[in-house]
Amino acid sequence: MNSRSEEEDGPSTLDSSLLTTTDVSRKRRSNQSSSPATAVVVFSTLVAVCGSFVYGSAVGFSSPAQMGIMDDLGMSLEQYSVFGSILTIGAMVGAVMSGKIADQFGRKMASWLLDAGRLSIGYGVGVISYVVPVYIAEITPKNLRGAFTDVNQLMISIGISVMWLLGILIHWRTLALIGGIPCVLQVVGLFFIPESPRWLAKIGLWKECENALQKLRGENAEISEEAAEIRDYTETLDQISESRVFDLFQPEYAKSLIIGVGLMVLQQFGGVNAIAFYANSIFISAGFSSTIGSIALVLVQIPFTILGVLLMDVSGRRPLLMVSGGGTCLGCLLLGISFFLQDHLEENKGLSPILALVGVLVFKGSYSLGMGGIPWVIMSEIFPMNIKSSAGSLVTLVNWFGSWVVSYSFNFLMEYSTEGTFFMFSSICCVTVLFVAKLVPETKGRTLEEIQASMNTSIET
Repeated sequence: MNSRSEEEDGPSTLDSSLLTTTDVSRKRRSNQSSSPATAVVVFSTLVAVCGSFVYGSAVGFSSPAQMGIMDDLGMSLEQYSVFGSILTIGAMVGAVMSGKIADQFGRKMASWLLDAGRLSIGYGVGVISYVVPVYIAEITPKNLRGAFTDVNQLMISIGISVMWLLGILIHWRTLALIGGIPCVLQVVGLFFIPESPRWLAKIGLWKECENALQKLRGENAEISEEAAEIRDYTETLDQISESRVFDLFQPEYAKSLIIGVGLMVLQQFGGVNAIAFYANSIFISAGFSSTIGSIALVLVQIPFTILGVLLMDVSGRRPLLMVSGGGTCLGCLLLGISFFLQDHLEENKGLSPILALVGVLVFKGSYSLGMGGIPWVIMSEIFPMNIKSSAGSLVTLVNWFGSWVVSYSFNFLMEYSTEGTFFMFSSICCVTVLFVAKLVPETKGRTLEEIQASMNTSIET
């Protein structure tokens, strides 16, 4: 344990040490060219995002399966709300443990078994939602990090889309089995991919760190400068004892914590999982075909996610986040107007289904462009290694807690006031734009070490 004087001088000493390290790193980077996407980086990313597909399929399952499960098992709306949201309970448990794992390594009975299975999936998804973007961010070169990390969101979108499409054609039990296929592929693939060089450096395995980095950058690639930068930064962090959860709330980590937690809160309370979990029931409530609506969602969601991946390291994180936040605000506003017309203006009732469809498509397209993946990209970039496990667990827990609140309460909110529910989501999405404009830094084209060092200052600076 550090002495009292060391503790009192810690933040300023840490800041100056980290910034000095950053200055050295910046000089090194001026001589570095952009690194290519090697086969090992691509394969490692694909293995990692198999878990993201499972994440997406778990989220997307509850929408097409809702009517079949309620009919087959005699579930009430309240019981199905528990089933739909229990995924997030398991995810919260997984989120609490995810950082340490990453750092260390009759009808009634049928309903209970269904809930238990969903809870178990949620646990795995909670771990995956933190570990996958962090792993990808730590293995990819800085010029490709944003795009590769956002492939995580692309695979989530594909998983959701596959569930929505297949749910139109096949029984919900078969649909559940299909979601397990990527799990098998990931387990096999994990035997053939390297460990994160930065994690190896963190635990003092320098030779293994260099070997993994060489494997990731290519057999003939020059890695000495990148390896030295990782070593310098890691040795600076080694001067600080491993953080505990309450250490996250020290002033030097305030900015990164506010940004990480804030983005996750705004992402979830903007209504994404309400639409993802219950898209079919939204379309039915608005008087639109759930089948056509689901197909339209797929046609919008995947292309916009791909566009976000392609733009990530071109336009940067901040512009995409603000455009995405503005679009989700508009989408929820259109949905609110749709249900307002349906409930209060009979003569315009025919316009309601079209507005609902347009609103959902605008929301999902905009969300897929930025708010879906970028908060996870930024989360994987801003926390230094000494607090990454604790901070990552906290941020992921906040995300899944928000998801649970929204997914569980959504059906009840819709019964109370359909238009009010979406006007509320629209307001939160508007706040997202202001939050990004005021607080979120641009991280495009910077190494993890530079980003993390620059974030270790008080929120006012």
